[in-house]
Amino acid sequence: MELVLEHVACGYGKKTVLEDFSARISSGEIFCLLGPNGIGKTTLYKTILGFLPSLKGTISMNGRDIKSFSPKELARYIGYVPQNQSSSFAFSVPEVILMGRTSHLAAFEQPGRRDLDVVERIMAELGISHLGERLYTELSGGERQMALIARALAQEPAFLMMDEPTGNLDFGNQALVLRQILGLAEQGLGIIMTTHYPEQVLLLNTTAALIKRDKRTVSGPAREVLTESVLGETYGVPVAVAEFPYRDKRLSVCQPLLT
Repeated sequence: MELVLEHVACGYGKKTVLEDFSARISSGEIFCLLGPNGIGKTTLYKTILGFLPSLKGTISMNGRDIKSFSPKELARYIGYVPQNQSSSFAFSVPEVILMGRTSHLAAFEQPGRRDLDVVERIMAELGISHLGERLYTELSGGERQMALIARALAQEPAFLMMDEPTGNLDFGNQALVLRQILGLAEQGLGIIMTTHYPEQVLLLNTTAALIKRDKRTVSGPAREVLTESVLGETYGVPVAVAEFPYRDKRLSVCQPLLT
């Protein structure tokens, strides 16, 4: 399956935030979107998810314009993982995940045995079955993020959109979430994620699209896109990128320079 964006412009009303954005994301691919704050990444996400109409261009899935999808139908193809969410209601973790089954239920239909089986399977696959008796409000940041990923996977989508999935997580939980992202792509999901950490994109060694300050987009393999000159121009600070061998791999590090 393929999600294609062709010369897309998006914004609010008559105000264009981002224009002429093109990308092609296939099943099993990780596509990372980077850029300064306020550049239009979230607006683009809302447009792909159907929350905002595109101002120009087309967004299609397997050749079909997403404007022809109903919200419920689109939710069966594209799952969404927001930044770590808080909740005022003490839902259990399975109840939170079960909310992802809404797109598969008719109006007023109650979840059935198959829906509960999907929740149990996903919790097992993500290694969070031990959270089955916990309340979402009692979870740590990393545990909440895993529950939100599970909720999106309960939609059984073809693509998963993740908005800064490692934001506000400690070092260990960042690695845990990135490992899960790699595993989900290996299972055939198309992953679209935003991040403020170029080094994570280099670690994933995947496709990157960097929206620069002038709104132009540079895209391609991460190691070709995330260079010192392009990153420095985009973020307005000098940046050092270095590659080094580690065991049987080559790793890249990326750091802003303070002097």
